[in-house]
Amino acid sequence: MSFRLLAAPVIALALCGASAAFAQSGPVTRHANTPPGLILQGVTVKPGATMLYLSGQLASPIDPAAKTPPAQLTIADFGDTKTQTVSVLNKIKTILAARGFSMADIIKMTVFVAGDPKLGGKMDFAGMNDGFKQFFGTPENPNTVARSTVQVAALAGPAFLVEIEVTAAK
Repeated sequence: MSFRLLAAPVIALALCGASAAFAQSGPVTRHANTPPGLILQGVTVKPGATMLYLSGQLASPIDPAAKTPPAQLTIADFGDTKTQTVSVLNKIKTILAARGFSMADIIKMTVFVAGDPKLGGKMDFAGMNDGFKQFFGTPENPNTVARSTVQVAALAGPAFLVEIEVTAAK
């Protein structure tokens, strides 16, 4: 019985200290690469964080008013890898905002890049990174993300060069 009386205040103090530490550091801790780079080494998400998982998103046509049937759209209708990356990230930005999140809340990104016929079937990694840099490590969003980028044989349609899925937490 005396153990219970002594243990209860100790446990209560520990819990108060844990929640104070949680409040100070927030639910997300970003772990930079050494030396710091374009992407993170990893991210720790603490219990209690609100998570949002977005399915892979594809680019929108450059000219949304064009009357070309979807089955007839080509890479030229969506743009090169950089253009498609910017289109997809803008689409993700809109989806996040509609759910109360921002680009700064993204913690993990998986980027699927199809080979560009103009590059002999190789992915345009530099073009994808150029588009990525417009949204991460900027004055508007100084954060970056843990990210994997892979070249795939093809995406959902032959006109798509980039598909991006993200996980956000706050």
